[in-house]
Amino acid sequence: MHIPARRRLEFDEARMYAYPEHLRECVEALPHLPGVYTFHGEPGDALPLYIGKSVNLRARVLSHLRNPDEARLLRQTRLITHRRTAGEVGALLLEASLIKQQQPLYNQKLRRSRQLCALRLDAAGRPEVVDARSHNFATTPDLFGLYGSRHAALDGLRNLADLHKLCYGALGLERLAPGRACFRAALHQCAGVCRGDEAPAAHQERLIAALETLRVACWPHVGAIGLRERDEEGLEQIHVIRNWCYLGSADSLAQARGLDQSAIGFDADGYKILCRPLLSGTADLIAL
Repeated sequence: MHIPARRRLEFDEARMYAYPEHLRECVEALPHLPGVYTFHGEPGDALPLYIGKSVNLRARVLSHLRNPDEARLLRQTRLITHRRTAGEVGALLLEASLIKQQQPLYNQKLRRSRQLCALRLDAAGRPEVVDARSHNFATTPDLFGLYGSRHAALDGLRNLADLHKLCYGALGLERLAPGRACFRAALHQCAGVCRGDEAPAAHQERLIAALETLRVACWPHVGAIGLRERDEEGLEQIHVIRNWCYLGSADSLAQARGLDQSAIGFDADGYKILCRPLLSGTADLIAL
């Protein structure tokens, strides 16, 4: 059997795998409870190697240590530390915050708010791209989709057009010669508003319906709120959030109020973590 180059024996790092016995003591200190863990390299290294989260810290870290595909990470790891959280939401929020602050070597970089773009309809009803530098995404109504760049936002609009047979010309994605239909109409990939097969109002209605599936919810509170979590051992935390942005966790209401900051921007990762629990009514919320 032919072995692809990336799996040939001389390049197969998994064959060099050995269980990292030097980390056994670190693992034994981990609880079977929610939290965030960090793999550290040599003392004095500027960046951690990896940050992760789990509702069961010990089980999750053990899954790393038993995984030959992560041999390179494990060979570089000298220490594993952890921080407890009172629940899954707190672990998700803390993990995202620490990754953005510390930029671990093996984590995919998370989005920064200043790079964010979204779609919205202009005064003429045409979609346009707006960015978080000129709009507060937490309070600006009628935004659709969250994208890491203008290019990604336009790709997202093309995907919507392909899925719903919308016209690139009518969306401003393609410049049409006067009296000419778009190329996609001939391929039956556009419903034909560009050649009169479909009324502009019907095309606009389908565009709005397609965008609605990507609507970004405005921050539904006047100011900051606390999201309270408790674990099975009685640990209680209040996660402070404003404008979908995580400001930190506190052990008491007084400490939580001290975390509130009025000048805070929109955070896409916080939005994705918090949107469902906050809007579904399942979270234990506290007004601050």
